[in-house]
Amino acid sequence: MEFTLITLLNGLSYGLLLFMLSSGLTLIFSMMGVLNFAHASFYMLGAYFAYTISTKLGFWPALFLAPLIVGVIGAAVERYGLRSVHKYGHIPELLFTFGLSYVMVELVQLVWGRAAVPYPIPAELDGPLFTLYTTTFPIYRGFMMLIAVLMLLAIYLVLTRTRIGLVIQAALTHPDTAEALGHNVPRVFMLVFGGGCALAGLAGVIGGNAFVTEPGMAATVGSIIFVVVVVGGMGSLVGALVASLLIGVVQTYGVALDYSVGSVLSNFGMQITADTPGYSVLSLTIAQTAPILPYLLLVLILIFRPKGLMGTREG
Repeated sequence: MEFTLITLLNGLSYGLLLFMLSSGLTLIFSMMGVLNFAHASFYMLGAYFAYTISTKLGFWPALFLAPLIVGVIGAAVERYGLRSVHKYGHIPELLFTFGLSYVMVELVQLVWGRAAVPYPIPAELDGPLFTLYTTTFPIYRGFMMLIAVLMLLAIYLVLTRTRIGLVIQAALTHPDTAEALGHNVPRVFMLVFGGGCALAGLAGVIGGNAFVTEPGMAATVGSIIFVVVVVGGMGSLVGALVASLLIGVVQTYGVALDYSVGSVLSNFGMQITADTPGYSVLSLTIAQTAPILPYLLLVLILIFRPKGLMGTREG
């Protein structure tokens, strides 16, 4: 029971971090139809900006300032880069964001170096939140979960309860009508792109010290957030939440389980030795295959439900 509950909590906290990352990408795609390949690089920028600000002002100012800076950079990218290639179609957009991701990694290495930077968890959040049986659950993981839930609530309220949210939804479904009513649709798209990048920056602030802040962090999470978006359904925020939690829990449990097909068969009296045909496959443990489980889920979703778990828009 202890293993089950603690692993579940760790999986949920990791899943909520994935949601913080994928929510911005989902918003950008649902509002603009742009699949931003540089999204994970904005996550990396958030972590590095938070590290720099925290060394001067502390963690709490960094929590607010770093996402704001990343959001401004994202808005500038949309206004002076992405908007120029938008008229040529989706392929130029993909190539632009793909190239931008490499440029951002190189710039980070030029400014902060190639090694990991010492971005620690703040002292007031470093310690146990509670003890379950004999295992402690860290305060910081609880803090990550709280920030993710508050972010989800804020996105929902902005999109459904504010004037700018209504304008965003109108610009998504009827851009010509929204523009005829006097709304600046290009500016709305710029704000959406900047806001999505700011969400990625917030995830970087929270995840950078929980894991590691180094130039390869964007590549580490880059592929997994696209898995989340596709599994949840392109453009579905609720789908991204469900897929994030599902993948977080599955991968966390997978890493912790040391069973293999061979060990299960041995429990039923079958003799599995090195001479058994297919021994190398039968001896693979779930923990060894855990990194590919999200991609296996992606393949299954694409085969049996191409629109994703809750998707309504085709990619």
